[in-house]
Amino acid sequence: MNGSLLACSRIVKSLGGKTVLDALTFTVAPGEVTVLLGSDGAGKTTLLRLALGLLRPETGEMDVCGFDPVFEGDALRQVVGFVPQEPDAYPWMTPRDLFRFLRPQYPAWSEAHALEVAGALQVPLTTPFSRLSRTDGMKAMLAAALAPAPRLLLLDEPFAGVDAAARDELLRDVMREVRDGRRTVLCATHDLDVAARVADRVAILARGAIAQHGTLAQILGPEAEPSRAPARIHELLAAAERGEVLS
Repeated sequence: MNGSLLACSRIVKSLGGKTVLDALTFTVAPGEVTVLLGSDGAGKTTLLRLALGLLRPETGEMDVCGFDPVFEGDALRQVVGFVPQEPDAYPWMTPRDLFRFLRPQYPAWSEAHALEVAGALQVPLTTPFSRLSRTDGMKAMLAAALAPAPRLLLLDEPFAGVDAAARDELLRDVMREVRDGRRTVLCATHDLDVAARVADRVAILARGAIAQHGTLAQILGPEAEPSRAPARIHELLAAAERGEVLS
């Protein structure tokens, strides 16, 4: 749809009898880092799972890298990388075991690239996930997600649950790996500082729909000072959750 790597049109999705996404329309432009911002429970993870073909919407259309996630999920997942909220490898697995497990599932898998990224991120390749810190576990998942050279990378709250120092280290490492001009990234988070530091574009998800979407400069406004970016984003998010749009 219009050259976007991810495009949603009037998506409706309910979970447990509650409407989570309500006529949501949204696009992700190629070659940019888009931050999907919303409070816990806003529907960010639901949207990512729909994009991966792991959930099916009640109504609406979605196109991801030229595929329909409902009917072409297997093909889609060959070209989309995903880093979940928590490392989803078996606890006994080491990162090297994970790479060995995933390699035959992806024809485009590059073991050399997986090891290159893991080395750059200083991932302990022979330590079981059960003994890895959350930061190292997320770095290992990132290396695995990048190994098949995905066209689109989806990150689901990758910086949640880590302390400030570890978050800054992880943020620096993640952005070094993805900000190469060839990678399109959709990062779902509620971390306002992350949004202010990494986003080319920001989409604010509230009340089941995208309340605001634009470049960081458009969202913050021409007069906004960089130091006030997190506070300004907080104001915009709070207003969106009330059903208001601030100018």
